Amino acid sequence: MTTTGDPTNTHFPSPADAGESISRHGWTVTTRKLPILKAGPIEAMTTGLGITPPEMIFGDNRIAIEHAPSGWALTFDAFDALDRVDKSGEAMLKVAYSQEWQKNREKVHEGIKEVVKPFDWSYTTDYKGTLRSGSPPLEPTEKPIPLELLRRPDPILFFDEVMLYEDELADNGIAMLSGKIRVMPDRLLLLCRFFMRLDNVLFRIRDTRVYVDFSTGEVIREYLAKEEQFDTVKRQLAITREDVPALMRDSNKLSDLLPVVDRSLERVVLS
Repeated sequence: MTTTGDPTNTHFPSPADAGESISRHGWTVTTRKLPILKAGPIEAMTTGLGITPPEMIFGDNRIAIEHAPSGWALTFDAFDALDRVDKSGEAMLKVAYSQEWQKNREKVHEGIKEVVKPFDWSYTTDYKGTLRSGSPPLEPTEKPIPLELLRRPDPILFFDEVMLYEDELADNGIAMLSGKIRVMPDRLLLLCRFFMRLDNVLFRIRDTRVYVDFSTGEVIREYLAKEEQFDTVKRQLAITREDVPALMRDSNKLSDLLPVVDRSLERVVLS
């Protein structure tokens, strides 16, 4: 396993910033965690995306899963995730907070020339990862991720959590995208989660899970979209007699309370 050095450039990572990695049976997992982007890279990202980026953008962070024998690779990063945010304005949450957000945005990333255009200011993304060009595609399937295998008490050889972006929605909630990955001797599981809480309006979760079986070369990707009205969730939390404000920041606890609004399964077997 290799470890990152002290990063000094947040726009063009050097070889010393390659991150941490582990290889198993022809598979390699790599994670990279670098500081929040500075003004120059943020301006470049704004131009490339065509939208204003979140308050906290970790544009050099990434999680990658690679299968050397087939050339297949799936990567998760902030830029491609934000490129999936609706830019037409059609998916914008039609609430009073949107005007407050735009006013607040004028004070963020000072010194950067930007124009706030209509787009989904909650930064909701249905990002499922970026497949390397030429990789065998994942195809629709009905086969679920084998949870019984993941519940086994197998040793965890590698674990990491990587933040991609975060925004406080003009102090009216939170929107964040992060990834977690754990590698066991015979398999791995990645979770990339978008979590949004817009106070007094809505809770939203978008989960992408990627399961890999090292022995068979099987990859299963599951996408789950969940959401529920803020007041409905708050009432459910109130009957638990737990710390409701803390629970409203806990996406793991909230995930069980939000109904599924969209789901897909895809699969590929690599050799």
